[in-house]
Amino acid sequence: MSGTFSVQDADGRIVHLPADAGRTLAQAVYMSGLWDAPALCSGLGRCGRCRMRFLSAPPPPDAEECRTLAESEIAEGWRLGCRHPAVAGVRLVIPARAAAEIPHDIRAEGPELLLAVDLGTTSLQWAACDGEGEVAHGSGLNPQMGAGSEVMSRLSVARGAQGAASLRTLVLDRLRHVVAGLPGRVTHMAVAGNPAMTHIILGAPVDGLCAAPYALHERGGREVRLAPDLPPTYILPQIAPFVGGDLSAGVAALIAGDANVHFPFVLSDMGTNGEFVLALSPDEFLAASVPLGPALEGIGLRFGTVAAPGAVVGFALAPDGLRAQCLGGGEADRALGITGTGYVSLLALLRSVGVLDASGAFAAGETPLARRIVSRITREGGEPALALPGGMHLAASDVEEVLKVKAAFNFALARLLAVAGLGAHELAALYLAGAMGEHVSTQALDVLGFLPPGLSARVRTVGNTSLEGAALVLRSDRARSFAEALPGRTRLVELAEDAGFGRHFLACMTFDYIPASMTREGDSA
Repeated sequence: MSGTFSVQDADGRIVHLPADAGRTLAQAVYMSGLWDAPALCSGLGRCGRCRMRFLSAPPPPDAEECRTLAESEIAEGWRLGCRHPAVAGVRLVIPARAAAEIPHDIRAEGPELLLAVDLGTTSLQWAACDGEGEVAHGSGLNPQMGAGSEVMSRLSVARGAQGAASLRTLVLDRLRHVVAGLPGRVTHMAVAGNPAMTHIILGAPVDGLCAAPYALHERGGREVRLAPDLPPTYILPQIAPFVGGDLSAGVAALIAGDANVHFPFVLSDMGTNGEFVLALSPDEFLAASVPLGPALEGIGLRFGTVAAPGAVVGFALAPDGLRAQCLGGGEADRALGITGTGYVSLLALLRSVGVLDASGAFAAGETPLARRIVSRITREGGEPALALPGGMHLAASDVEEVLKVKAAFNFALARLLAVAGLGAHELAALYLAGAMGEHVSTQALDVLGFLPPGLSARVRTVGNTSLEGAALVLRSDRARSFAEALPGRTRLVELAEDAGFGRHFLACMTFDYIPASMTREGDSA
């Protein structure tokens, strides 16, 4: 690293940042804390949220920039920061105000509060409560998003001392903002996060999570002081590499939280990493994890966005074709984009009317309405794409990304059931938590082959059980003890290290549910 580059924000403030050609301009700016991380495509050049205007000579635009930016913008020097290295001498303007100042004073008086935090790869959600109940809650993007939207890219940055320190500081500063804005004094926090996020916030080495054989350096299940100005913090126990405190919190919320559960059941936290726990009894569990990628959170897709007022969260059929349904109402022509739930709804609708076949390819359609929809298929960026309301479109590559998620989910669930010797009909329930656990349509998942036939009636969407469990262990010694005993009662079912994983995964790359018996007979976990 040598030299600096300069960034001017919308308020005219100029900041000089270290140049590092190993990082993109977007990563360098985001990780400095200067700009809150709005990036939603992990550097693919699709979301356009890292657009920057060069005051110095702009580099030639690449193909993704030509697809995402208007010709007039390119002529004016606008580029996507994720597509160019952070080299010395560059001068930039970002079209946003700098991130808010870090509070210097944490409230030391007022009513006592407990703060529960769900630290996800994509989002950070929190809830504060007093002796009578919840007093405040909130959520936002994980400020580390600028380093990459999925676990492995985040871990790659965290392997370096400077990168690890920057990622940790971003989250600690966000927690300071939360704590300082509450109507009282936080006496204790609890943080539930996956192993990668937990290692990063604790400043623990992440090498054991970067390559097989995977291992945990930090197991949680203890109280720490994250920083002198933050309250004592309980870190939820980590069950196994890639099955973390978010799952131990979730299982505790269901079992120790008196949710009247029946065994056996599966809890699936569907985020960038799919984490699964099969509860055979209160004392016996199987766990597995599989990479899902960030598509379910609306990230990495052409018009993907996180859930917010004005985002498309579903689609419906109308006489003239498709109608978009926006969160909070409003018209699709002013939509922010499409959430992961919206994409699942769209694909299920297209599948049900015959516009998508089982392989995920666009089909001819056999009804007048289907043919009307098919007539809107054109080519965008060199691939087939279906025109959608509001000037958006569904690209064939977007369908493939969701199909990969379906394949991973299908494979993980099928293998867990096979290892336990259970049929899907024997499950008392399948609990869906995480990114899809609040708004997803069970019917849509059924149509797209996520679920075994007949299970949809026993699927329960349970929202953010990670946050619920984090709040519970702050109030209940019983729940905390249960969470701490969970790793010792759980057997890990290895999926990605299975020599047949690739073949199994490909077998599940269809919008039909594939049981374990149809991937390869006789495999062991």
